[in-house]
Formats: sequence, C-alpha cells, structure tokens
Amino acid sequence: MVDNLSSGVWGVVATPFLGSALEVDETSLTRLVKHYERIGATGLTVLGVFGEAARLSGEERRAVLEVVAASVELPLVVGVTGLATAPVMEEARQVREVVGDRLAGLMVQVNSPDPRVVAAHLNAVHDATGAGIVVQDYPEASKVAIRTADLVLAVQAVHSTVGVKAEAPPTPVAVAVLTAQLDVPVFGGLGGLGLLDELAAGAAGAMTGFSCPEGLVACVDAWRSGGYDAAREAYLPYLPLVNFEAQAGIGLAVRKEAIRRRGLVMESGVRPPAAAMPESLVPQLERHLGPALAALQKEVR
Repeated sequence: MVDNLSSGVWGVVATPFLGSALEVDETSLTRLVKHYERIGATGLTVLGVFGEAARLSGEERRAVLEVVAASVELPLVVGVTGLATAPVMEEARQVREVVGDRLAGLMVQVNSPDPRVVAAHLNAVHDATGAGIVVQDYPEASKVAIRTADLVLAVQAVHSTVGVKAEAPPTPVAVAVLTAQLDVPVFGGLGGLGLLDELAAGAAGAMTGFSCPEGLVACVDAWRSGGYDAAREAYLPYLPLVNFEAQAGIGLAVRKEAIRRRGLVMESGVRPPAAAMPESLVPQLERHLGPALAALQKEVR
C-alpha cells in the first residue's frame, strides 16, 4: 500500500560542491535543506536532474541522502538516474536502504515511448523495492518523448504510482490531460516557469528547483486561498528571476549562483558537462534577484 504525494511544493534540492575538486559540500547541503523546511515546503526531491545526480558517484549519492535524511524531517522523493530496469533497481535498493520509511516516492524517468514498456519497467522497480513511484516525464533530460495519451495508459497500469512530474512542454496542456484522467497528483517542474497555468490546469503544486523557493510556496498557497488572481499577484515579483533561471544550457549554473548569492551555499560550482554561468550575466542576475529578495523581506516584515 502506497500513499499519494501531498499537494504543495516539493523543492528539488541542488547538490552544492566545494573547491577545485568539486566535492559534495555537506555543510551547505544541510543549510539548504533546513531552509526548505523552514519556509514550509511540503517535501524535498533529492538526487533529481537539478541535483546533478547523474554526475555523482554511488558513494556521493549515498552521502547526499544520509545528510538530507539526518538534517530534516520532511518526506523525501528520491530520483534515480538510469533508464534501464536493472540499473534503476540497483539505485533504488540503495535509496531504500538509506532513506527507509522516509521515502515518499522513487522518481523514475519515462524510458520508452511505448506505454507497455514504461509500465513493465515501473512495475518491476516497485516489485523489487516496494517503493511508491513518481513518474517523471522530462524528455529534455531523458531524450525519450512519449505522447500524453500514452503516458496516461502507462500510469494507469502502474498501481504503485504516487505522483507524476510533467515536464514535457507545453506543460499546462499535458497537466490538464493527466489530471482529468488520472487519480494521482500531477506536479509541474521546469523551474516554475509554467506554474500559474499548471495550477489552473489542475496541478497539485510544484516539484522543481528555484533559487527563491519561497516564491513557489507563496504562489501555491495563494492559489489555494484566492485562486488565479491571488496566485499571480504573489508570484509576480519572482517571475523575472524564474524566467532568467530557465535559460537553456546555463540554467543550472544561474540557479546555483543565485543560491550562493543568497548565502544558502558557500560555492556555486557545477560539474561538467554542465555549463558555467558567464561572468557577463552577473549584473542581470543581480537585477532579477533583487526584486525577489525584496519581496521576501516584505513578507518577513
């Protein structure tokens, strides 16, 4: 028996690195996840694409999970990096071993355009681990594209599904179809770029990385209490930064630099082949980060 994910904001955690060797910075990681807990995140998503999980060794992935589990009490969704069933099951067993009952869901990427192949893959992972499955449709990362109608068929055949992360543009269209035909929560991603329209299409919240996750929380909370207009008003100060962080190729580095400038991590390095943020963009980042931070100070007052 598995339970669906709770609605709200599941913050996708960046993996901080330190020094020229880009070692995992456990001190900054602790600070970062405690911040998510403090601002009211529903849960955390660890070892996702934003966490550069595919660039970590098995020992590093274990260390990240141990630090996060020891630092906060939030429920955890944990990503796996593989597409083939055997490697995914191997990663999943390590996740279950480290996280135990704290595991709210194992985030597994769609591995085929054929819904029968996807369903067999996800069911095999659940059968081997007992974990609830969060189905991630993120063709930019997986290089696998599936029609939304076929994704519905796949999820309907996987009774251990506890959530879907819809990241195949245009996301609001996909969210509308998925929420209408499935009995599991659907979350938007992609840095919150389409969050307002995803909520209007029926999304349960956001599962994504953003340097000011307070904005995601404010938007979702406002949606619940006042609908679209209230959510738009709450999200408005953050939207320029959301858009700036969504740049192809350098988006990860931009977000990590913004997180560093907030004082949540010590350094902002990314591991190859991720692209670094050009120094020439720093003034623009400051210009977009400023209003978001001002909005946070206003909320605190």
